[in-house]
Amino acid sequence: MSEAPRRIRPNRGEGEPIQVLRAKYHDYCSARVAEILLTLSPDDMYVLADRATRESGASAELSYEEIVRISTERVSRKLALPPFEAWVEQYRSDPSRFDNELMGLWESDLEERSQT
Repeated sequence: MSEAPRRIRPNRGEGEPIQVLRAKYHDYCSARVAEILLTLSPDDMYVLADRATRESGASAELSYEEIVRISTERVSRKLALPPFEAWVEQYRSDPSRFDNELMGLWESDLEERSQT
């Protein structure tokens, strides 16, 4: 029998509020995807996007933006990223381990949310 996933409480007194943790998690995931995309040549990205488009049954001329979007989606699905709850446990046990892996997008993400 599998255990139900544990829920992260908004602030367990261990530092940062859940909104900050979510923003940092999204930043972490984005950085991992970007890391992979930066290793691909434009030709590699085209082949990846073209293959994904054909597998979906579509056949169309792809714009550069579509190639980047499709490649990003494909890499995101294939990349083994930890679920949020597992990442939070790892982050809280050693935040400094992740400091160099964040791109800083989490700060602007929080600013945007506070303005809406």
